[in-house]
Amino acid sequence: QKSSPTPENAKTLPTVVHAPVPGSMRRRPGLAGIQQRRDHELQMRSVGEVEERRRVDVMRAQLATFRRSLEEFALKYKNDIRRDPAFRAQFHAMCSNCGVDPLASNKGFWAEILGFGDFYYELGVQIVEACLSSRAQNGGLYELRHLMAAVLRRRGGAA
Repeated sequence: QKSSPTPENAKTLPTVVHAPVPGSMRRRPGLAGIQQRRDHELQMRSVGEVEERRRVDVMRAQLATFRRSLEEFALKYKNDIRRDPAFRAQFHAMCSNCGVDPLASNKGFWAEILGFGDFYYELGVQIVEACLSSRAQNGGLYELRHLMAAVLRRRGGAA
């Protein structure tokens, strides 16, 4: 008769105890672990802030370079921009592609570079505003007499 193995008659296998490998034991987070994690986060935040400041400085330098180049171009071709409507349109298209609007930009800059006075700057802005406000009705295109009337209405008593 066969008997089922019981703890008394079961063969016992030797148990092997492995020595822990240094650094492989997982410890619960203690104060030192929490402080280490906090220090690491602070260090990473500091590195991120330094990198962000560096990128902002690089962007400012690029914008300054771009502005100088645009100023030099406008000075070099000032007379052509004034006289030649096709060239002026190309200049404005170039500015538009770069995200620069000569009418909306610093008026002192454009008055100085292109010789626009405050009167012409303001008049240009009023013309653009009139055209933009009527874009739904006429696509922003006016006959000259209607444009003059619209600008005069916008200027009110200052005309």
